[in-house]
Amino acid sequence: MGQRPSHVKPPQHLSKSPPVPKPAPAAPATDPLDPTRYGDWERKGVAVDF
Repeated sequence: MGQRPSHVKPPQHLSKSPPVPKPAPAAPATDPLDPTRYGDWERKGVAVDF
């Protein structure tokens, strides 16, 4: 991400954005037949990946 040019200033009323929280690590799947194990999703009982 580039730097803002020095002549461009943010509005006075604009507050600083809070830092974006880091996502929690995913827990490994314990069920060997879990459809999300390989990045697939289940919809109405059918595993799909797109």
